[in-house]
Amino acid sequence: MVPHLITALTGPINELEQRVLDSMPAIERWFRLEWMEHTPPFYSSVDIRNAGFKLAPVDTDLYPGGWHNLTPEMLPLAVQAAMAAIEKICPEAKNLLLIPESRALNSFYLSNLAQLRRIFHMAGLNVRIGSISPEIKENTTIELPNGESVTLEPVLRSKGRLGLKHFDPCTILLNNDLRAGVPGILEDLNEQYLLPPLHASWSVRRKSRHFQSYEEVSKRFGKLLGVDPWLINPMFSPCGALDLTQEAGMEGLRSGVDALLGKIRRKYKEYGIPEKPFVVVKGDNGSGSAGLITVRDVKSLDALQRSDGKVPGSGLILQEGVLTCERMHDAVAEPVVYMMDRYVVGGFYRIHAERGEDEDLSAPGSSFVPLAFEHSTHLPQAGIKPGASAPNRFYMYGVIARLAMLAASYELEATDPQAEVYE
Repeated sequence: MVPHLITALTGPINELEQRVLDSMPAIERWFRLEWMEHTPPFYSSVDIRNAGFKLAPVDTDLYPGGWHNLTPEMLPLAVQAAMAAIEKICPEAKNLLLIPESRALNSFYLSNLAQLRRIFHMAGLNVRIGSISPEIKENTTIELPNGESVTLEPVLRSKGRLGLKHFDPCTILLNNDLRAGVPGILEDLNEQYLLPPLHASWSVRRKSRHFQSYEEVSKRFGKLLGVDPWLINPMFSPCGALDLTQEAGMEGLRSGVDALLGKIRRKYKEYGIPEKPFVVVKGDNGSGSAGLITVRDVKSLDALQRSDGKVPGSGLILQEGVLTCERMHDAVAEPVVYMMDRYVVGGFYRIHAERGEDEDLSAPGSSFVPLAFEHSTHLPQAGIKPGASAPNRFYMYGVIARLAMLAASYELEATDPQAEVYE
C-alpha cells in the first residue's frame, strides 16, 4: 500500500509538479545529456523536504547507510543499477570488497551491509566485508535479528593492494564516510577501483561546496522549466570557522543569520507565504542533517553563546530552513531517495513523532517507512492531476534527488585532486 500522507497540496508546488510532469521528455533528455558530460557518484541518498510551497534537498550523502530500508520490490532496480555501475567502471569485475564504518555496528547498520552484499551478489560479484577497524583482528560473525549473519574480516594491505585472506578484489566499495580522516591503508592503491573516491569523504567534502554546485544546477533546471529556481533550492551562506566564545564570532553569526532571514522573508512575501522563515545552523561537514540550532530570530542565538560555544572544525553553514508538511501516523515525515549510478532505485520516509515540522528528523527516535507502491508500476501517470497519484509525487522526488546527485557530480569534479588543470 502507498503510505497515507497528509500534505499541503496548495500553492506553487502543485504548479511546479504539473510543470515537471508535462516536461518529462525534456527533463529526461536533459539528464541524459548531463550524464554524457559528467560522472554520477557511485551511490547516494538525498533528504528532501516538501513544504507545500517548496520542495528542496537539504542533505546529500555519498555513503548511504540505510539500504536495508528498501523493500524487496525495489531490489530489482538496485541490482540493475549496480550492474550498470560496475560494468561502466570495471566490466571484468569478479570480487568486491565492502568496507563498513568502524563504529556504530548496530543491527540496523549491519542489516544495511547485508542488503548491499545481497545487491552486489545478485549483480554477479563475490562480495566480502573487510573492516579497517584495529579492533577486528580475526573473522567476526554477527547474527542479525532476521536470521541473517554478517562476517567482518580484517583487511590486509600488501604490494599496494587491499584485500582479505585468499581474496583479491578489483573493486573496493566504501560504506564509511571517513569523517575522522583518511587512513593510510586506503591511500595509493595499485590498479584497484576505490568507490567512492577519497575526496568524496567528509574529511574533504563541505556542504557549502555541494550547495554551491546545487545552486548552479537548480538555476539551469529552472531555466529549462521556466520556473523560479528558489522553489527547488534552499538558500545558504557559508559561515566559516567562527569562535562563538568570542563576541566577534557571535556578531559574525548574527550578521549572517540576519542577512539570510531577510532574503527568505522577501521570497515569502513574493509568494504570499504566511509561515515564519527560519535558518538552520550546522557544521559544514559531517553526515546527517543534524542542525546545531534552528533560528527564527537572531535573539535566539544568545542561547548558543551561553553554551560551550563549540563549533565543528570545518566551520558552519547557514541554510534556509525548509518546513515539511508531510505526516505519517500523525508524525512528521520527510522522503529520503536512494540512488545508484544515475538511477533512482527506491527510498523511504523518515518519520519522527517527537519532532516538529521545522526540526531535523535525522535524530534518535526516528523510524523509517518504505516509499511503497500500491501497484507494480513505478512509472508516473500522465494526465493525473498533481498530488492525486503517488507515483507522480515520487517522480517529483526522484527529479529533485537526481538534481542533488548531479550537483554532487559537479562538486566531486571540482574537488578531484587527480584532475588535470588547464591554464
